[in-house]
Amino acid sequence: MALEEAFEALEPATLPSRLGGLKVLTEKLGEPSGWQVREVGDGNLNLVFIVEGGGSAMIVKQALPYVRLVGEGWPLPLKRSFFEYNALIRQAARAPGSVPEVFHFDEAQAIIVQEFLTPHIILRRALIEGENLPKIGPDLGLFMARTLFRGSDLSMKAVARKKDMALFSENDALCDITESLVFTDPYYDADMNSHTTPELDGVVARLRADRDLKVAAQDMKLAFVTRAETMLHGDLHTGSIMVTADETRVIDPEFAFYGPMAFDVGMLLANFWMSYFSQRGHEQEGSRDAMRAFLLDTISTTWAVFRDEFARLWREERTGILYQRSLYEDQGDSLGAEQALDAFLHALFEDMLGFAGVEIHRRILGLAHNADFETIADRAQKARSETAALEFGRHIAVNRRHISSLDALERLAMRLEEESAR
Repeated sequence: MALEEAFEALEPATLPSRLGGLKVLTEKLGEPSGWQVREVGDGNLNLVFIVEGGGSAMIVKQALPYVRLVGEGWPLPLKRSFFEYNALIRQAARAPGSVPEVFHFDEAQAIIVQEFLTPHIILRRALIEGENLPKIGPDLGLFMARTLFRGSDLSMKAVARKKDMALFSENDALCDITESLVFTDPYYDADMNSHTTPELDGVVARLRADRDLKVAAQDMKLAFVTRAETMLHGDLHTGSIMVTADETRVIDPEFAFYGPMAFDVGMLLANFWMSYFSQRGHEQEGSRDAMRAFLLDTISTTWAVFRDEFARLWREERTGILYQRSLYEDQGDSLGAEQALDAFLHALFEDMLGFAGVEIHRRILGLAHNADFETIADRAQKARSETAALEFGRHIAVNRRHISSLDALERLAMRLEEESAR
């Protein structure tokens, strides 16, 4: 389609006629007259279609000029699809096999045609249903280490990284969503906030009056706004990951931008912790003790794999302008490089905890909740589970500089979760 063509939202009935001239689609799906189209988007922002034909299927994703969750009263630039496309091709290069393949991009119509992942399901749904998926920890640890390291000044040539940072700097509208909805709105009575049960009123009031917590949240916002360390996915939660028992794929990086190294890690682990605290609300068919143990193990595994792969990349691919080998290994000082690595990972761990804490809070107190808690039918249990998660989030955000490992946090999570059953 020509760039000057006015934007028009796709519909299942119009998609075959509008995209039927794309060779990449007809080669895989046959003639458009035989296509079957379903709109399956369940996110907050975009249209997502499954297009089937000729025994095959593809995904067509289109951005809308507003936030779908809210409506036309909250406009958004269509250019976010440009950043999603550019993030996907970079992630595919930096962590091969971890994201869907992209076949076509139409900037004017904000359309991305990409691989249909099947029989994959959304990770959040799998965790709600109690599925044990042992590959997700290793797979996601590797994905984050590779994309975050290889998109930074630790690896990239300085000129290329600065040009890349300039390209993603225009994704300001989606950064503004994160800056408001994650770091600010949950901590006061913002108009779009909601929490889903009155039983939370007391704990919500206490958290919003908590000076230490608000300082911690604003410390993390300062880091998010000012530290352009690497290209981030920007919205890495369990709803942005598709899985089978054997494969893990990361989707939907439209929030991609250059930000603090620990942000993606904190967002992801926060969602695992929230899944952990929600499990008691999904025990209609029996105990979820094994699922809770699996989730705690997944958190530890994800961090361990991330840390170990990051260290390997540090030793083997540190070719950027930071911590240059000329200062360490080239002078026979490998121990100096290891000392720098340890300090780097220690700071990253602290930041990860801070980002995880505020992510937990915003998913319970802000605009965009998650299904882990929202699908709990027993309101009293839901309130208890959310309270435990909120208390945990407060602890890791405020005390992040005094937490040295995940072991103590595992014990705290278990204690809070057990109390939520009473």
